[in-house]
Amino acid sequence: MHLKIAGQHVDLTDALKNYVTEKLGRVDQYFDNVIDAQVVLRHEKFRNSVEVTLFAAGTTIHAEMEDKDMYAAIDGVADKLERQVIKYKEKVTDHHNAENQKRSAEEA
Repeated sequence: MHLKIAGQHVDLTDALKNYVTEKLGRVDQYFDNVIDAQVVLRHEKFRNSVEVTLFAAGTTIHAEMEDKDMYAAIDGVADKLERQVIKYKEKVTDHHNAENQKRSAEEA
């Protein structure tokens, strides 16, 4: 997965980049078809927000999270993405299994 990290009003330290890379790496274990990911880290007055867009074969998945702590926002958005990827993968898998079962029943 190609990861592009951008920051608005945030100093992108190596620690932040490594943390984002580590947390978004969890998505790869569920869904291998992720082609590209864009991450935007923002700091505004008293809140931090993280926006992630995953571009995968056949779909685009987007998640946002705001929190007082940047690391907590990254954790939250990683959890949201993980749930969305699992849901999408189950949907695709169930769809294909239903088609195969229908064809098997028609052939028999």
